[in-house]
Amino acid sequence: MKIGTINIDNPIILAPMEDVTDTAFRIICKRLGADIVYTEFTSSEAIIRGIPKALHKIKIAEEERPVAIQLFGGVEASMAEAAQRAESFGPDFIDINCGCWVKNHVAHGHGAALLKDLPRFEKIVRSTVNATKLPVTIKTRLGWDTNSIVIEDVARMVEQAGAKAIAVHCRTRKQAHTGKADWQWLEKIKKIVTIPVIGNGDVVTPEDAQRMFSIGCDGVMIGRGALTNPWIFRQTKHYLRTGEHLPAVPLEDRIGLCIEHLKLSAHHNGLRDAIIPFRKYYLAYLRGIPHINKLRQELMQLADLEKIIECLKQFLNTGHAGA
Repeated sequence: MKIGTINIDNPIILAPMEDVTDTAFRIICKRLGADIVYTEFTSSEAIIRGIPKALHKIKIAEEERPVAIQLFGGVEASMAEAAQRAESFGPDFIDINCGCWVKNHVAHGHGAALLKDLPRFEKIVRSTVNATKLPVTIKTRLGWDTNSIVIEDVARMVEQAGAKAIAVHCRTRKQAHTGKADWQWLEKIKKIVTIPVIGNGDVVTPEDAQRMFSIGCDGVMIGRGALTNPWIFRQTKHYLRTGEHLPAVPLEDRIGLCIEHLKLSAHHNGLRDAIIPFRKYYLAYLRGIPHINKLRQELMQLADLEKIIECLKQFLNTGHAGA
């Protein structure tokens, strides 16, 4: 799959996820085999205004390349200016979010709202493409609902507007994350565009990725499957190469990676903005481990980095939480 200077066969890609794919998580996934990673989606207006939180979201570490900065917005001039400013942060390409289903964003004309206004969708893509020297890609959904699936029109339109790839979450906006992703549309899209098509939605096992590639996708994008199992990139690449599954991740590796991730989060986000937001990751690292409830309860109460690390190491050494 080729996007600009990036050329990777059968890439396994980390999807952009709000409040998840910060620098620390992107680095962890990269170390575990992700071929391409995306930032959290970031407001074009916030970037233009120089809001510190927005600018922090699009900071990039060299270790995570290749990496895309994902932008969202509903005004073509703002998207163009934001793309120019994002370019100065050094991403490998710019991605436009045209699929976020969340009510607050849709109400402001962002994300999946563009699926109800294809002329504005096209203007935003063209203005962003024309504003930056970097490749521009699109992430979107099938349509607003099952009665208005427009993905074939969208795919043709974004290619003509200059997009270099399209990632498709195979659900409608109305579905959000419910129901089942309808992968049949991926094969249809592949027949009508020449740009790379990246499949997304319901990829939680190596077999899922293999099936998505067999449909003809140029890349496979994993979102929630990576949140609950960041090892999925390594597991999938091994399976695609050998047809065999890797052994279950041992407890020592789970605890070790949890600590590594926590330290990275503290380094990149600062202690205050690392500890509490990190709590959502404990389930991924500790899933399926016996006697884990007490440990999780204790971790959810701790707000000191060293005490959290001590608690995790104690559990590793003794199999028990607490004193």
